[in-house]
Formats: sequence, structure tokens, C-alpha cells
Amino acid sequence: MSPKLYDQACYALYSASNQVTKAYRSLLQPFKLTYPQFVAMMALWEEDNVSVSALAKTVGVSKATMTPLLKRLELLGYIRKEQADGDDRQKCIVLTNSGQSLAQDANEVAKKALCATGLENSEVEQLIQLCGKIKHSISNQIC
Repeated sequence: MSPKLYDQACYALYSASNQVTKAYRSLLQPFKLTYPQFVAMMALWEEDNVSVSALAKTVGVSKATMTPLLKRLELLGYIRKEQADGDDRQKCIVLTNSGQSLAQDANEVAKKALCATGLENSEVEQLIQLCGKIKHSISNQIC
């Protein structure tokens, strides 16, 4: 007998993720951002002036995936690339004034998206913990 779609944790995560991304789409449209770009910006608001590789690792994507995403953010005027201190081959990603000021609007976007989930704060904390456990277990292949 095959697995039942609605009984699978993977499908629950996948379909919920799609709905959350969809909710963000309309909220981010005024800023011309996609959800993956928004994730990169959130990482940069926490730690600015980082290498492309470090940012890709923080966000959880490959450097090849990060590069076109950053080009778009640069075209939007939210970031700029600068030479890393002591290494002419390495580029660092730095927020522009426009990128820094976007953080205030982004806080409202995140609040509205969270509200759309219908989750209480305690449920959000539990969800974050469970997702962290899943990521840790899968990355360490604990079975």
C-alpha cells in the first residue's frame, strides 16, 4: 500500500510553505521583492557586510542560487557589492541606505504574514523548534 498524501509530514511542510510564500507575495510586491530575496534581506539586517558564500550558507542556498538573487537586489538599490578587506577576489554584500530603511517596512510585512497563519505566539515558537529539529536531524541523518 502506498503512503497517503495527507498523512505525510513532508507534504504538510511543503503545502504550508507554499501558502506562506503565497501570503508574502502580495505583501512584498510593493517593494518588488520575492520571498527568497526577502529572506536574504532578513539575513543581511542581522549581519551586514558578509561574503556571498557566508550569506548563502546562512540562508540555506547554494552560492550559484544566491548570485542572481543578489544581482536583483543590487538592481533594486537595496545592496551593493564591495571588495573584501585583504582579498580582492572576495566580494562582500553591504546594505545601502535604502536597504537599511526597508527593515522598518519589512517588520510590518512579517507581522502581517504571521497574522495570516492564525498561529499563536506559543505555536510559532513550537513550530520553529520543530522545524529546527527536522533540519538538524536530516542534515545529520539521524534515524
